[in-house]
Amino acid sequence: MIALHYAGSALSGTNLDVSGIDVKNNSVSIIIREEPPQLNSSRATDSISGMVLGHVMEGLVRMGLDDRLEGAVAKRWEVTPTHATFWLRKNAKWSDGKPVTAEDFVFAWQTALKPETASQYAFLLFAIKNAEAVNSGELNPSELGVNAPDPHTLVIELARPVPFFDKMLVFPTFLPIREDFYNATQGRYGADADQLLYNGPFQISRWIHGSSMTFERNPHFWNQDEIHLDTIHVPYITSDANASLNFFKDSKIATTGLQAENLTEAMRLGWQIRQHRDGVVFFMEFNHRPERVTGNLNFRRALQLVLDMDELVYKVTKLPGYEPGVSLFPGWLMGESDLLRKEYPPEKIRPNTAQAKEYLQRALQELGLSQTPTLVLLAGDNPISNIQSEWVQQTLKTELGIDVKIDKQIFKQRLAKMTSGDFDFVLAGWGPDYNDPLTFGDLFASWNKNNRGQYNSPELDGLIQTAQGQLDPGVRMRAFGDIQQHLIDRAVILPMYERGVTYVVDPRLKQLKRRVIGPDPDLSRAHIDAGGQ
Repeated sequence: MIALHYAGSALSGTNLDVSGIDVKNNSVSIIIREEPPQLNSSRATDSISGMVLGHVMEGLVRMGLDDRLEGAVAKRWEVTPTHATFWLRKNAKWSDGKPVTAEDFVFAWQTALKPETASQYAFLLFAIKNAEAVNSGELNPSELGVNAPDPHTLVIELARPVPFFDKMLVFPTFLPIREDFYNATQGRYGADADQLLYNGPFQISRWIHGSSMTFERNPHFWNQDEIHLDTIHVPYITSDANASLNFFKDSKIATTGLQAENLTEAMRLGWQIRQHRDGVVFFMEFNHRPERVTGNLNFRRALQLVLDMDELVYKVTKLPGYEPGVSLFPGWLMGESDLLRKEYPPEKIRPNTAQAKEYLQRALQELGLSQTPTLVLLAGDNPISNIQSEWVQQTLKTELGIDVKIDKQIFKQRLAKMTSGDFDFVLAGWGPDYNDPLTFGDLFASWNKNNRGQYNSPELDGLIQTAQGQLDPGVRMRAFGDIQQHLIDRAVILPMYERGVTYVVDPRLKQLKRRVIGPDPDLSRAHIDAGGQ
């Protein structure tokens, strides 16, 4: 999932009379960084929308509190090389009391694949028979290899053996949508609280756009015993770290992240500081379209040799828990029998300005240019992106004499510009959608719509196809090792850092779950301990 660069938004909130922990009303209050851009699960791409959907919707499976896959709407399932079958709970219901059926999944997946939906995650469904042809418009959605022989059985024909198919189903694209409700919204599904039908532990009872949200317990959710909170308030929507710290200090919210500038204050106050590695990798993504100078390999190699990511992390960003980027694959991913990066250590690029200048001269000759035109660096409009983009700007000017114009945009506009190709390079990021290296490994496949720089390499596509279709774990992991080396050799991206999250939590709030896979933070199983310390 596309990771947010702490997307900027003005401080907002209309309900100021709130408590971080309200024991009497069994409610908690939290902040989200920005308005969720898309709650239509067939089109959602970002982590904020994923966090909200993770509290109000439920798919066939979910990640448990122990970070293991467990049944959700599905009580059991079976995956073979040719089929996947899921048996649904008969007591799973929508928020209007009607049962969740296998047809709701069939409709949702067909909807995601329709060309007019323009789902950027349609490719996740390509493991299903005929999915790619449906997405391209060659086949009718009814020909998708998914059927419901009865209301509580879902049978999927696989296009190829996919041993990790069930792991993929935690992503929002696979959530159910009920056809009659979807059609009744007349194209506004997910646009407002009353334009969503919920089957998760909570439902959105109030949504003032750009200002606040309220989640109330869903009385029709099948597993009431695991849900303890009655209400989750989001009284403020802001990416202002200092404002968030003050809200926590004033007991207005139950948890907040900490930045370098307020970590000292948190320590002075004696708060118990927690850390979490959220699984996100940030990188500089190039525009590989032919008309862009960044489409030239030697030009990208020049930048690769002057941007020192150790300096970016330790001297510029200076945030606790961050690590310099060395690969598209983060360090926590498992390989065949050990961590993937232990089995296939990535090559560490060392800064070399003299060699970078040689590559730059070769690039200019190949491009028929006497000097590099001013480059457009697309970045988020927030404090972290500001200091990072200015570092890139200064480094390229000092080391290579390249002028860079920084194009600061709020998250939604930055996504739109990335999709349209309106940039030379962009500060981007990627978080895992499911627990398999392929969730990172196929990002720069030619068919992946999240490949916004439009990198296209038959060699890389072949490696990705091997990783997709092989049942032999050793062969798959070697393919990921080769994908990693290809991205480094061709300077497809420049890994910048792996993000760490430092945060504090009101000690009365228990079982707040921080996740790598799934909604983060996850309060769906949280509870209040009035005497908690």
